[in-house]
Amino acid sequence: MQDRIFLETQEKQFEFDEKVASVFDDMLIRSIPFYDVALNLSIDFILKHINATKLPKIYDLGSSTGNFLIKLSQKILHKASLTGIDNSQAMIDRARQKNLAYNLEIDFLYEDFLFSCFEQCDVITAHYTIQFIRPIQREKFIQKIFHALNPQGIFIMSEKMASIDKTLDKQMIERYYQFKEEQGYSKSEITKKREALENVLIPYSLEENIDMLKNAGFKHIEVLFKWVNFGTIIAKK
Repeated sequence: MQDRIFLETQEKQFEFDEKVASVFDDMLIRSIPFYDVALNLSIDFILKHINATKLPKIYDLGSSTGNFLIKLSQKILHKASLTGIDNSQAMIDRARQKNLAYNLEIDFLYEDFLFSCFEQCDVITAHYTIQFIRPIQREKFIQKIFHALNPQGIFIMSEKMASIDKTLDKQMIERYYQFKEEQGYSKSEITKKREALENVLIPYSLEENIDMLKNAGFKHIEVLFKWVNFGTIIAKK
């Protein structure tokens, strides 16, 4: 189903409710530049990292409709423990339906991952998720991720990012809006969604994200991909 939510004026802040979940897959492709590239790069590096001699444990935080873990499950040649966590019941319901349709063995949990008790694991991913955590909680949560990872474990995060330079930041936002228009969104839809996301999505700069990962204890941090104000980072414990 095509995303036409913001053709009408929204009377509340953006939230991942049933209405959003019903069009979310279309929204992702048309709202996030190179969405599939970021997911496929994450999968490539996970496959390079995991050890086929043991059962790898992988968490996807903010797993939404399950796209990433389904893609990953289809690429892993041996058994793995895959868990997606999301605090939207509508998203989890759709992820479970897909999981059943594909006959896969992925656990999709309806809970707030800020309060989840993670088992020791090999990989944690968060695609366009950390940006929705309030800044006052963000750094502490990244530390929680670090402590949940096994030695040499990896954390992959994709984020919308700001620029420290105000002029460049404005230019990047303008280029992003151009991308959205190229995907068929009207100027009105773009404006309404921006207003709905205000104070809900709070992006950090690339430098701020890297500093946050370093402060949590990660020793090796690399940028896997960046397009204007969207990027994917890998951090190794």
